[in-house]
Amino acid sequence: MADTRDLREVYKDTLCTLAEEDKKICIVEADLMNATGTPGFKSRFPERAFDVGVAEANMVGVASGLAAAGMIPFAASFGCFAARRAYDQFFLSGNYSGLKVKLVGTDPGVSAIYNGGTHMPFEDIAMMRAVPGLTILEPCDRRSLEELIRQAAYLEGSVYIRLHRKGGLSLYDENTSFEIGKGVVVREGTDLTIIAAGLVLMEEAVKAVEILEQKGISAALIDMHTIKPLDNDLVLEYAGKTGAVLTCENGQAAGGLGGAVAELLCDTKPVPLSRLGVKDEFGQVGTLDYLKEAYGFTAENIVKEAENLVKRK
Repeated sequence: MADTRDLREVYKDTLCTLAEEDKKICIVEADLMNATGTPGFKSRFPERAFDVGVAEANMVGVASGLAAAGMIPFAASFGCFAARRAYDQFFLSGNYSGLKVKLVGTDPGVSAIYNGGTHMPFEDIAMMRAVPGLTILEPCDRRSLEELIRQAAYLEGSVYIRLHRKGGLSLYDENTSFEIGKGVVVREGTDLTIIAAGLVLMEEAVKAVEILEQKGISAALIDMHTIKPLDNDLVLEYAGKTGAVLTCENGQAAGGLGGAVAELLCDTKPVPLSRLGVKDEFGQVGTLDYLKEAYGFTAENIVKEAENLVKRK
């Protein structure tokens, strides 16, 4: 039977399974437990569920204290709060102190929909990439989320995880293996490489490669679920194979996944590159379909960018 769970339900279920196996697993929330999907964790493990109220910086401080005491805390809030509002505490209390704080930012990019521009974190990846030694994850698929959460729990150092709460893809079967820091080749291709991260753009990229095939363009597709550390070897391998790279991300193209790929290619293997993402804009209110159109996050726009990129080769 196909897995139709929302990604936040996968997140909760995975944490519950981990908590059954390990008494160090705990959660810290900032009055958004219902949104994050973790009331089920609290009901099963009330002594390991902490709600600090509307105080995101304090949430990270509490999570850091728990980590210092040997616990493995997953602290979660909307991405705009987890990144912007709690950035200093996460930088210093978590990362500078060398603690294992797992910070989850939900509703990344346009997935904030009706909460609008104030709640739409386009810049969180750029901010988090500047934190030394931090691991940054953005799974798009139910199976990959489950496995990467398991690995993140026991990874040395802190982790920032972008979590799309609703929906989810089922790209991979239960036998697929994943590794933090290693991208997944979803589809082989010869004319260009599309590198995408997260549910919004991966969903559209899967459609785009099918359209491109009908147009006679062979596009490789990579799910770059780990944005930092970037899978340099895989990027360079496919840049060499296809001679052109298109990055697709649900956030600012400057400093995000596109920025990371651009820096790598500029330093080592310059090839034609395009970065599909938000172009120095704020967020806005709208349905997900409207916002995809507004920011160019559609299969049709990916196809257009790919066609122009191939012409530049």
